[in-house]
Amino acid sequence: MEENKRQKQVGKVVMEELSDIFQREGMNIVDGGMVSISKVSITPDLLDARIYLSFFQVKNQSELLHQIKERTGEWRKLLGNRVKNQLRRVPELNFFSDDTLDHVFKMDQLFKKISEERLAHPPAEESSTE
Repeated sequence: MEENKRQKQVGKVVMEELSDIFQREGMNIVDGGMVSISKVSITPDLLDARIYLSFFQVKNQSELLHQIKERTGEWRKLLGNRVKNQLRRVPELNFFSDDTLDHVFKMDQLFKKISEERLAHPPAEESSTE
C-alpha cells in the first residue's frame, strides 16, 4: 500500500535522525564494515517504524542486527529527545536486515559470468537455406 504524505514525512525525519544517532554512537562503522539505514517505512497510525539496515562488508550480520535490536529502547529514547518538538509520539522501532545489496551483487556476478561465457563461446552463425 502506498504511504501517505505524513507517513513519508515522519519516515524521512526518523531516517535522518536515526542515521545521525548511529553515526554519533559509532554504529555506522563496525568491525571494518558499514551499517546504514536504507529505508524507513511508517504505519498509517504513525506508531510503528520499520527500519531496514544495509550491511556492507560486515562479517556477522545477524549478530550485529541482534545487538542493534537489543538496544531498541535506547535508540527510541535518543530519537525521542531529538523529535519531541516534531512528533506527538515516538514510533516503536523495528529493525530488519535489507538484503537488496546482496541481491544486486549476485545479479551483477551472474551478468558478468554470462557476458564472459558469450565472449568465450560466441553463438554459431546460422546458415541460410535459400
